[in-house]
This record gives sequence, C-alpha cells and structure tokens, in this order.
Amino acid sequence: MAEIGVRARGLPGLPKEHAAIPVWNSEDWYFEDFQVGDQIRSIRRTIAEGESMLFNSLVMDHHPYVSDDMFAREEGVFGRRLVAGAFVFSLGLGLAATNCLNSFSYGYDRLRFIKPVFIGDTIYTIRKNLHKEVHNETMGKLRVSYSVFKNEGEIALYAEHLLTASYRNPADFAEEARKRQNQKEPARG
Repeated sequence: MAEIGVRARGLPGLPKEHAAIPVWNSEDWYFEDFQVGDQIRSIRRTIAEGESMLFNSLVMDHHPYVSDDMFAREEGVFGRRLVAGAFVFSLGLGLAATNCLNSFSYGYDRLRFIKPVFIGDTIYTIRKNLHKEVHNETMGKLRVSYSVFKNEGEIALYAEHLLTASYRNPADFAEEARKRQNQKEPARG
C-alpha cells in the first residue's frame, strides 16, 4: 500500500521548515506507487436532512423523490425521501478520494446506483486499485473502484474512476510508451 502523508513536498512561498512537513491528505504518489489490489476504507458519515436539501438546491434537483416528503411518503415507491444519487456519488468518492499531487482525473465508468440511500443513512467507501497501464511518455493510466456502502454493509453505489498518474522515472516507461503511441498512429501509405 502506498504511504499516505509521509513524504513532504514543498510549495512556492513556504518557509523551508514548513515545506519539510508532510501535507495532510496530499499524497505524493507516482504511477509506480499504485499497486493493483490495494484497498482503503473511509470513515463513516451520516447524511443529514439539511445537507441533502442544500445539495438539491445547488444542483436544481427538485424531483419529488428527493425534495417532497409528502409525495415520497404517500406516493413514492420507497415510502420516504431519497438522497439524490449525484450527492451519494459525490460524498462516497469524497470519503475515499486522495489529493495526490501527481494524478489527474480522466473520467468515470460503470456508475451504478444499486440501493436507495435515505436521509439519516450512514455511508462509507472502499476504494480499490483495479488496473494500471502505460499511457504515454509522462503518465500511466489507472482504474480505481469506489464501492459505497450504507449502514451495516449494504452496497449502495459502485463506480470506477479513471485517472492518470505521473511517472517518478519516465525513462523506465519510454520504450513501452513509444510502442503504444506507434500502435495508435494510423498506417501511412
């Protein structure tokens, strides 16, 4: 497992003695540090009424299932109001996201809302490194899963995050990167 909050990384404008202190939740991992199969689990978090409604208002999601308690109780399939899926996605990823200084989001795949999440439910996330490959001369590509569970371990959401990560030693990947690039270029004739 790559180490979290161990290596220091200076930033412009910091006094030298401050730059030597590792930054909390700001990992300095490179492509080489990500190991397929590594997992982390987040802390748990209970979703409150106010934050759910604030999210709905911010994104203009006023579907009756997420914002109308009377409708949800009397006419809704679940008998109570849901937390918006986009909010569960955001919270779930945020719980286990890292602020790695050398990786960049490339997109998301396979997002699934498996079980409904309700106001008052408690969620936590398990993040797992699924796959890594050489992408180009400066970065590799990673696939990471986020499984968001509610209450006592019911899976509620699943998504895969695609990201790139810089190489610590680009020369180690140069030959494979050139081969991949040549495969991508159309034949000229």
